[in-house]
Amino acid sequence: MTPVRVSETFRTDFLVLGGGVAGLRAAIALAPHGRVTVLTKDRPQEGATEYAQGGVAVALSDEDEIGFHLEDTLKAGAGLCEEAAVRVLVEEGPGRILELMQWGAAFDQESGQLLFAREGAHSRARIVRARGDSTGQEIQRTLLHKARSFPAIQRIPFACTTDLLVRDGVCRGALFLQEPEGRLVAVAARAVILATGGAGQVYLRTSNPPVATGDGIAIAYRAGATVEDMEFVQFHPTCLYYTGAPQFLLSEAMRGEGGVLRNVHGEPFMQRYDPRRELAPRDVVSRAIWSEMAATRSSKVFLDMTHLDPEFLRQRFPRIYATCLRYALDITEDWIPVCPAAHYLMGGVRTDIHGATDLPGLFAAGEVACTRVHGANRLASNSLLEGLVFGARAGEAAAAYARKEPPPELPPLPDLEPVEEDGVLLDKVRADLRKSMWNHVGIVRRRESLEQALRDLEGWDRFTQVFYRHRRGQELRNLLEVARLITTAALRREGSVGAHYRSDCPDPGKAWQRHIRLQRETPARL
Repeated sequence: MTPVRVSETFRTDFLVLGGGVAGLRAAIALAPHGRVTVLTKDRPQEGATEYAQGGVAVALSDEDEIGFHLEDTLKAGAGLCEEAAVRVLVEEGPGRILELMQWGAAFDQESGQLLFAREGAHSRARIVRARGDSTGQEIQRTLLHKARSFPAIQRIPFACTTDLLVRDGVCRGALFLQEPEGRLVAVAARAVILATGGAGQVYLRTSNPPVATGDGIAIAYRAGATVEDMEFVQFHPTCLYYTGAPQFLLSEAMRGEGGVLRNVHGEPFMQRYDPRRELAPRDVVSRAIWSEMAATRSSKVFLDMTHLDPEFLRQRFPRIYATCLRYALDITEDWIPVCPAAHYLMGGVRTDIHGATDLPGLFAAGEVACTRVHGANRLASNSLLEGLVFGARAGEAAAAYARKEPPPELPPLPDLEPVEEDGVLLDKVRADLRKSMWNHVGIVRRRESLEQALRDLEGWDRFTQVFYRHRRGQELRNLLEVARLITTAALRREGSVGAHYRSDCPDPGKAWQRHIRLQRETPARL
């Protein structure tokens, strides 16, 4: 087999991996300080930001206060939030939203005033939206437009990052495959910012886009960075479950506006699980749905919006209404079949409140990072705000770090021995992995199922030990790595808290407030 050699090298001041809300906001913060290169694995717009419907939680209304937002976030996080990080989120959040509006973001207003909605586990109406249910698209549009105004920002699409480059214990850049040619490119940088998003594709059912394969977490872990709280995977309660339809997210706001969950017998059931009913936190609602599905031996429940005004629903949820209509579902007339799906990873690459990891030269922001702002369970609509606030902070911190660094230089580059695997085999392993994680490391877990998942992963271990010259193989390599991290952390947390529920130990257990950290014993040094 001919070794894969680096066919191109270049230098930049700052390398940003990922082009969603966190990556773009970091790039904008970095632009005044040098050359910024933004790599996206797919087209620039593809990512979780574009799919975010519900909105942004921010204390801007006359009836709200930063302290209320702080309290709601801490409560949802089930005692595992870091209060200092939450204070940064809620205190800097209003300024970031007003900044977006100055840059042209068109959030929904009435008579010149922002409109605010309420969602589950929020004590106030504080959700800012754009076009009802297209908030992520509007934020992405605004940030892309702003980023294009900086000549210092260069964006490279279809660039699949394979590994970080580390020399003398410092992150010096990264390797990426340029598609469709498959050329291996090395880039040196003064600082690297991870903003690659989450890992929902590790599960059979997920609201995440296809690009959410945990790449940033996997490459950071391989390079020696610490990951934390990987067991805390949030499952969104209501994802469309309909033959032939995509796993389309049905916004939290639908329950916030009065939607009712019913089992397959048509019975409302949330009152049996929590006095807050449909407005209970996501982990509570997801487990309630899971229990109803098990009790009725069904693969779904229903979200009923038919008692609400049809015109209101069409205006409030235009994107959801149009999407469901394509599959002969009218949300004003029909009960919508739904099932929980993996939605958000609270854990990730461990950072401080400035986005710095414990690997010098490497910063992280957004879903790839674990700032401990979400604790054991993310409060609805805090994710876009986190990307804005901590994306800016990571950019500012990386700029300050780089001022003390010499010009970027590449470390010695190895020749990598690729493995040619049958594509059908890789797809089969990926499908089996997602089934195993859904069945054994899903909404409800227990020791026996977690140990079975680890045995499955051991059987696929050889697929993580090789280098692939294409995105399909690299994604499988990363998915397997992240799946093992989630499963290992879930097995170590012998208790139930937040989004992590063990049926064999439903109580929080001893020392439940600890954070589970994992670090590779022998980091890969490329």
